[in-house]
Amino acid sequence: MPRFLETERLILRYITEADADNLFQLDSDPEVMRFISGGKTTDYEAIKNKLLPLFIGYYQKYGQLAAWAVEEKISQNFIGWFIFRPASEFKWAKELNLASKEEIELGYRLCRTSWGKGYATEGSKALIHKGFKELNVKKVCAFALANNKASTRVMEKVGLKLEKEFQFTEAQFPCFQEADRKALKYSLREAEFLD
Repeated sequence: MPRFLETERLILRYITEADADNLFQLDSDPEVMRFISGGKTTDYEAIKNKLLPLFIGYYQKYGQLAAWAVEEKISQNFIGWFIFRPASEFKWAKELNLASKEEIELGYRLCRTSWGKGYATEGSKALIHKGFKELNVKKVCAFALANNKASTRVMEKVGLKLEKEFQFTEAQFPCFQEADRKALKYSLREAEFLD
């Protein structure tokens, strides 16, 4: 499968139709889905008919600003995905006027077995570097629920700064109480990037 980016321990590659089972397994873990859907897992049909076509469609639409499967180099196992796409593709950010045309959204979802190994930080740093140095990115942003401390720590480790606190709506996050819908936007401009 074509590779997009390599780090010391990770391979980021193109997502293909063959990844349906990988994506389904990832989204079948309630802990992985805890800050996304309150732990509700994603059914296979939604993966196959919505998520997979969305991810694959980014390649034609945006080229290298897309979604990437991530594999652990040593085991060659699929361990999740990263996104590095126009922030306007994040429907809820667009609804809340949190995404400008110049912003590229960084995001990730990793299997629980790969948590705590620094993979989210490693992959995020590599994408940010490639974005600013090769892809003409002007600003990177990321969003997380305020209670998702692991994700906000990653954002801070990779150099993103807190830009804004906001609230997701009940319609956007129906599985969460109002207090749990508090969210954060982090960002970094090209001029602030320290290689």
